[in-house]
Amino acid sequence: MDRSFSPAARIEGTLEVPADKSIAHRALMFAGMAAGTSRISGKISGEDVNSTRRCMEALGAQVVEEGPGVLVVTGTGWSIPAEANLDCGNSGTTMRLLSGALAGRKGTFTLSGDPSLSRRPMLRVAEPLRLMGAGVETSDDGRPPLTIRGGSLTPVIYRSPVPSAQVKSAILLAGLQADGLTTVQESAPSRDHTERILAWLGCRILRTEGQISVQGGDQLFVHPGFELQLPGDLSSAAFWLVAAILAPAAEIRIEGVGLNPGRTGILDILTAMGADLEIIPTADAPEPVGTVVARPGLLRATEISGATIPAAVDELPLAALAATQAEGTTVIRDAEELKVKETDRIAVLAVGLRALGAKVEDRPDGLIIEGPTPLGGGRVNAAGDHRMAMTFAVAGLIARVPVTVTGWEAASVSYPGFLDDLKKVAG
Repeated sequence: MDRSFSPAARIEGTLEVPADKSIAHRALMFAGMAAGTSRISGKISGEDVNSTRRCMEALGAQVVEEGPGVLVVTGTGWSIPAEANLDCGNSGTTMRLLSGALAGRKGTFTLSGDPSLSRRPMLRVAEPLRLMGAGVETSDDGRPPLTIRGGSLTPVIYRSPVPSAQVKSAILLAGLQADGLTTVQESAPSRDHTERILAWLGCRILRTEGQISVQGGDQLFVHPGFELQLPGDLSSAAFWLVAAILAPAAEIRIEGVGLNPGRTGILDILTAMGADLEIIPTADAPEPVGTVVARPGLLRATEISGATIPAAVDELPLAALAATQAEGTTVIRDAEELKVKETDRIAVLAVGLRALGAKVEDRPDGLIIEGPTPLGGGRVNAAGDHRMAMTFAVAGLIARVPVTVTGWEAASVSYPGFLDDLKKVAG
């Protein structure tokens, strides 16, 4: 599906964006693994989260929509069928986290996905789970489908070669079912949603510099249930924040958005570039939440690398778009992870931005962007990637003439209400 986006003279308004899907995935899984009934509320949307819901239902959890934005989950106590075929759709989070959660259950479980997910690497999860004693089979090149043959697990100390919240979470969920202390070591901190929520639910989580550990036991599986208000997804908010700082005139206010330090890399990047951002904290447990206000500012180039990358990996395409309008040369490095997302985001982004007139050089681990360069219109291909589709939509809001995004339907994976929100704020 093609969709055209026209330049906006002003970006203005107040929004509540969809619930943080990283937290929504985990909330649904943990509610389904608990023994009691849980109540999860927020603007839960997107096909990725629906994939997790369907998988948990296939494993015996009951999920009922109590009202708008409210799901009531009756858990299984992680007593599940000994065999299941689970369709994870486009969701790498669903596949990787469930791999760890199923590694300690006696049975055989097959996890598959759509063509995009079927191209994503899974050895990074399979290898540590095999070290713990689970049987994990992949395709010949280490990609889905996965077959998990679960059972008794042995705790490990695992040093992750790439900082990854999904890999870490899979190991921790397997570690809950091992007899002893399971530890994940990382060269740089990755998102900590899993350990935050597990600790909030009473699981024994130990944190020291460079590593996170979980004590095996049944704390989660006997939990009587919980109530959780999901924060808004900063990854979704970032589209409007970048649109606002690049627009001729703007003021965007995003309320109730998650401010987890492992996720706020994009705010740090935009601030370093000179963006006018105001951050107002409103809550702190189990996740930091607040309001973010964005206004236009004169942007300057920066370097984006190192520990900033895992804290902003999903938003790096937007950082690159902002860099096209910044004074100087912006360098993004250490971002090889972008090549194994829903698509090769380095290549797709470079091709798309160049098609619009930007000066972009793609490297194996990132991008070099010279700015400021006015963007023209044209046709760009999202390559089946939801974040690329919406990044190019934002480009259309600041370009001189309309931008047509091919493959716009991919946006529904994480933000099906994007166009509705666009109507509210673009003028």
